[in-house]
Amino acid sequence: MPLVKSLARRYSAGGELYEDLVQVGCIGLIKAVDRFDPARAEFGQFVIPNVAGEIKRYLRDRAYPVRVPRRLQELRPGLRACSAELSAQLARPATISEIADHSGIAEQEVAAALDTERIQAPLSLSEASTHDDETYCELDVLEGGYERGEQRALLAAGFRALDERERRLLHLRYFAGLSQPQIAKEVGISPIHVSRLTRRALAKLRHEIGPAVPEALAS
Repeated sequence: MPLVKSLARRYSAGGELYEDLVQVGCIGLIKAVDRFDPARAEFGQFVIPNVAGEIKRYLRDRAYPVRVPRRLQELRPGLRACSAELSAQLARPATISEIADHSGIAEQEVAAALDTERIQAPLSLSEASTHDDETYCELDVLEGGYERGEQRALLAAGFRALDERERRLLHLRYFAGLSQPQIAKEVGISPIHVSRLTRRALAKLRHEIGPAVPEALAS
């Protein structure tokens, strides 16, 4: 039991109730006793991975307020370490595509796995938040944000008219905030080509949804 309590205390640092983790650890302890074969290992060596594994499974499957696929939960720790390593090397935050190239995992999975971190600590809409010395309520922001929602829905319809490269260029420019030279390096084409393709993509969007495309992107 001291071992179970020690492991529960270690994993409770993430915010999960210590008492709950002790109970889960006890289940792992009982399972370890049932499966233990003294001819193959010492009990202390055998019980630690069994108890820790039971606690990890509990955290993985139940600690999220929203159900998250197991693969994304398993990918996140490694991708966070990869992101930190790349950011230190580049002296700037690593992009999703850079993390994907370095880890060999698809960009979509990288983005989804890293996004699960926010799910573990959801924000209260009614609780006051402070950003750049300005205090506001998220619920007030949402109540006044219908126009932004309409613009995003409009853009989603317009983006369907673009090919994959054009969508990526606009995403890097307006959503990732990269400069033209950075986009050129990311995509592997010249800055002039980036500018030409971006203008063409914006023209397509204007044709689909109207003249207010840059304002909608900026919002």
